[in-house]
Amino acid sequence: MRPTGAMHIGHFHGALKNWVRMQDEHPCFFLVADWHALTTHYDSPEVLEKSVWDMLIDWFAAGIEPTKATVFIQSRVPEHAELFLLLAMCTPLGWLERVPTYKDQMERLRDRDLSTYGFLGYPLMQASDILIYRSNLVPVGEDQVPHIEMAREMARRFNHLFGREPGFEEKALAAVRKLGARRSKLYLELRARYQEHGDEAALEQGHALLAQSQSVSHGDRERLFGYLEGARRLILVEPEAVLTNSPRLPGLDGQKMSKSYGNDISMREEPKALTEKIRKMVTDPARVRRSDPGDPDRCPVWQLHRVYSNDATQAWVQKGCRTAGIGCLECKQPVIEAMLAEQEPWRQRAQPYLDDPSLVRSIVADGCDRARAVAQETMRDVREAMGLGYS
Repeated sequence: MRPTGAMHIGHFHGALKNWVRMQDEHPCFFLVADWHALTTHYDSPEVLEKSVWDMLIDWFAAGIEPTKATVFIQSRVPEHAELFLLLAMCTPLGWLERVPTYKDQMERLRDRDLSTYGFLGYPLMQASDILIYRSNLVPVGEDQVPHIEMAREMARRFNHLFGREPGFEEKALAAVRKLGARRSKLYLELRARYQEHGDEAALEQGHALLAQSQSVSHGDRERLFGYLEGARRLILVEPEAVLTNSPRLPGLDGQKMSKSYGNDISMREEPKALTEKIRKMVTDPARVRRSDPGDPDRCPVWQLHRVYSNDATQAWVQKGCRTAGIGCLECKQPVIEAMLAEQEPWRQRAQPYLDDPSLVRSIVADGCDRARAVAQETMRDVREAMGLGYS
């Protein structure tokens, strides 16, 4: 996530909520993308450091646990920049120019000079962030799927260009034997079914078989994946997008919630300020007077009810609004109460880090070490494949 300072509730429900769930299901890497922040805000670096630490505190407040996930800062792992540079050597320029968000951001951020190589190349930097950990799953919203597809294409292109290995088939067959008699036989059967008959189920079974095989080295596992698919050595893994349930919360003015619009509610908003903000939030313009019936579908507050209220409360809102049986302030009260209840644990979890900022630094230092160890392993293979493994 790009460091933009303290998080608002849109960030929590749009991303962090899913991260907290996924850290219990997968080994996760959560990175503060500070280099990405410079692609659009290179002229205001003075706010970067505070934004990084504020955002991290909100991650931990939301429930990200350093004992379960690797939390680190992008710029503290220089291998990200090295992979970005090396991938740039073989990335077609047209791939970068066709990314949908490139032209969209150029239009939306006209107040900034984005005619820079860094901004053009940010999708490739994002691909490097993913590929360097050989990540197989990336949680994103629908608008980010083109970025994951580009990362897949980069992995595929890199493997095609640099996956040549002298004696590959002999090394792959030697690796097959290391699986053991029963698994070796099954692996070769699945490979034949996929390559001779295009059996996708066999390919999935083959992937599962290799994922469960802990007795082979990382290099042999790469060869086995490549041999299974009829390709060359798989140095970089093609990631899959995991579409997450990410409701878009409206801001106080009904637009998309954003700090740049000044319409946000922060994750650790003071209770009095939160209450005042929601009470002043815009509602259905048809309800000029208390006696005017309204339509919840035209009211931004209803979008908050869909996230924060149970079925009974939502039914009460629908009936009360359409019949003018309740006023807008009455309608907002359950949302206020639910938000206050949601934010109290966040404030409690954040307090130790506010009292002792060294706790955050210590967690990040440990996470950077763990992330860098994985990144260095990938880069050794990348350098070797590109002919840079000499000493």
